[in-house]
Amino acid sequence: QVQLVESGGGLVQPGGSLRLSCAASGFTFSIYDMSWVRQAPGKGLEWVSDIYSAGGSTRYAASVKGRFTISRDNAKSTLYLQMNSLKPEDTAVYYCARGARGGNSRADRGQGTQVTVSS
Repeated sequence: QVQLVESGGGLVQPGGSLRLSCAASGFTFSIYDMSWVRQAPGKGLEWVSDIYSAGGSTRYAASVKGRFTISRDNAKSTLYLQMNSLKPEDTAVYYCARGARGGNSRADRGQGTQVTVSS
């Protein structure tokens, strides 16, 4: 059974930083591409970033490129998202997902962690 548990969200001022973590279990983490997606209030899911199993290459949405960094620790089956220079428009629930671009279904995503950027 796939389990993805996000943590690290919270309230931060504009310009601040947060590091999200996603603990994975129930599957062989190292062989899967992984991703982060987010959902702002009243909006649909927005893809944020991918990291690939082969070589660990990464991709980012234009809205976060240069500010966010995705990484993974296969030994710990954990996915990370370092978020710097946060903006109010980054406010959303952030989900990690098994698979690129948010995975194939809701079952491939965790329950999410709330990030609020506000002064």
